[in-house]
Amino acid sequence: MSSVKVYIVYYSLHGHVETMAREVYRGASSVEGVEPSLWLIPETLPESVLHKMKAPEKPTDVAEIKAEQLVEADGFLFGFPSRFGMMPAQFLAFFASTDKICSSQSLAGKPAGIFWSTGFYGGGQENSAFTAITQLAHHGMLYVPLGYTFGERMFKMDEVKGGSSYGAGTFAGDGSRQPSELELELAFYQGKYLAEVTKKLKT
Repeated sequence: MSSVKVYIVYYSLHGHVETMAREVYRGASSVEGVEPSLWLIPETLPESVLHKMKAPEKPTDVAEIKAEQLVEADGFLFGFPSRFGMMPAQFLAFFASTDKICSSQSLAGKPAGIFWSTGFYGGGQENSAFTAITQLAHHGMLYVPLGYTFGERMFKMDEVKGGSSYGAGTFAGDGSRQPSELELELAFYQGKYLAEVTKKLKT
């Protein structure tokens, strides 16, 4: 059987989602027969604005993805920072460019999960997931939530922890907080979980 391709497609402005995405990648890589790859959502902001926002340089080891490349994958994990409780404009613009794929329903039946970053608890941890699901639904993709399969660690109350039954998440605070060990463990688990589901569906 040919390898199962899982695309981890993300947008990260200040690096928090990128950190999560690389851990998701590690999780997917741990599943035998699965070939994960990282992809960047194209930037829509001009360099002058990114400079004023003190955004770091984009990674040089991750290529930007084009809409038509999505059809090559067997499964997906989409990661993004929340903006006003939903996907950022960059991600929405990318999905808007998938109109031809949508009209042909080329992604229908393929599993997809989501992960994200917000500033704080009220910053859209779950609303970001709700609004992202609409993009998957129009393509006919199979949304794969985590549920509570992560076990008792989903219920830890003695530390700040992003994520939920909808997917892995992190809190950035004012931008200085980085994903915690527990949040990264959840990201790794989600990558592994989605890869296993994708593998089962393909076989």
